[in-house]
Amino acid sequence: MIRIAAIAAMTLFATSALADGDAAKGEDTFAKRCKTCHMISNAGEDIVKGGRTGPNLYGIVGKAAASSDFKYGDSAKAAGEKGLVWDQAQIIAYLEDPKAFLVEYLGDSKARSKMAFKLKDEGDRADIAAYLATFSATN
Repeated sequence: MIRIAAIAAMTLFATSALADGDAAKGEDTFAKRCKTCHMISNAGEDIVKGGRTGPNLYGIVGKAAASSDFKYGDSAKAAGEKGLVWDQAQIIAYLEDPKAFLVEYLGDSKARSKMAFKLKDEGDRADIAAYLATFSATN
């Protein structure tokens, strides 16, 4: 019960940031902080050329976790199997501390994320989530 309340509070808190998410700022922040590891590519067209250390983030909003063609870690796969579908609020919460997010979501203290990067600035997280939403089928 406490875990469900914590996830709900985390989502509610993150949702308050959504109104402030600025996709244009998110594009700039993505270029500075994310594209080293992640690309945004659709049908062979590179929209944002980036690294291949992390998964392609095209269409991530509205997609089940670990459902792209990428070698995800076990915890990310488990989150997808448990039903995690990325929305802007989930992305904002994940970017703050990926490991802590997966530990909380899965209820497993041994959960790990391959993404070691943490983005503490809530505005930057909201901006990136808004930017990624522009590449979503749900947009």
